[in-house]
Amino acid sequence: MRVIILLTEQLSLFELGCAVELFAMPRPEFQPWYSTQILSLSAGSYNGLAGSSLQCEQVDTLPPADLLLIPSFPVSVTEPDPGLIAELQRHYQQGGRIISFCSGSFLLAAAGLLDNRIATTHWRYAGQFKQRYPKLEYKDNILYHYDGVIGCSAGSAAAIDLGIEVIRRDFGYHCANSVARRLVLPAHRSGGQAQFVEKPVTLTKSGISQALDWATSNLSAQLSIDDIAKKANMSRHTFDRHINKHYNMTALQWLTERKLDSAKSLLEASELSIDEIAVKAGFDNAVTLRHNFRKYLSVSPMQYKRTFLRG
Repeated sequence: MRVIILLTEQLSLFELGCAVELFAMPRPEFQPWYSTQILSLSAGSYNGLAGSSLQCEQVDTLPPADLLLIPSFPVSVTEPDPGLIAELQRHYQQGGRIISFCSGSFLLAAAGLLDNRIATTHWRYAGQFKQRYPKLEYKDNILYHYDGVIGCSAGSAAAIDLGIEVIRRDFGYHCANSVARRLVLPAHRSGGQAQFVEKPVTLTKSGISQALDWATSNLSAQLSIDDIAKKANMSRHTFDRHINKHYNMTALQWLTERKLDSAKSLLEASELSIDEIAVKAGFDNAVTLRHNFRKYLSVSPMQYKRTFLRG
């Protein structure tokens, strides 16, 4: 699977480092894996912070690739080079996927690639983005959005979350979790989580984080939101409000996501029947499991298994 990391008009070391770590780092334990190049359409060398510099191959046209990654793009550039825009559009029209990190979404928007799609970027650029592209569906305060073809993320660490999501869709949960562990990160943060948390959760035995960990480890059809709220020493109303504030979803949606995550992992790594997986993942039965797969993933459990299970 071929990946191109495309440098444009400036070098953003953190976002480039994220892209290289996620998609260019050799991982011999996974076969197949990505084959990645860093290319530019405009320059063969870039200057970074603190006297750093980077050299890369300059090309006139982008070679065929499965995934094109834009690590960043200068917000101050209101009219990107027409040749650059044309190459992005050609890649997309040929069936290639494109994702951007942080301010790279400005380039995707300028190329028309976010039309009729959800867009986001770093919260500090949100006002400029909405003013420049008022007709786009911009989502404040989410980490990333990826529809399987086009994706964009907020700033900094949200870039890694988007990258992990792409890896998960390409190679499955176990592979994505392994990469996340190498990065010393949680296995997965959904794109709908808030970009900015004003007050971090205290990791104590009575903290909500411990209650969420407990719920994830004790999934069952009998587990209720009231049970988790009680474990967090909160009223149901306070617990619901906290989940909505920090995860941009209801408590029930959060719990359903955890059950789906468990089911996906079991579908990938086990030969259990759908009925057995439904029970282990915390659903009432296989019918409920299938309903939620269709509702949230638009596939059946067996379709998912055929797509992601690797021998």
